Amino acid sequence: MSTIEEIEQAVEELPLKDFAKLAVWFDRRRQQIEIMKPANDKTQAAARDHSAFLNSYAPQDEGLYDDAATR
Repeated sequence: MSTIEEIEQAVEELPLKDFAKLAVWFDRRRQQIEIMKPANDKTQAAARDHSAFLNSYAPQDEGLYDDAATR
């Protein structure tokens, strides 16, 4: 049996309260890892690139969504 299978089996046997604690720990750990990852130029540009929306906005669309806030 592999280590992963052993961990899966142990997690399956956890009481619900302990499983919830483990889930919270995983979420915090995942966030820590994401913060520590160095952003390369490609991923940073992709996350902040709004050109597709801006390029699709034509002058005749001006005022199209002005009443959206009142609905």
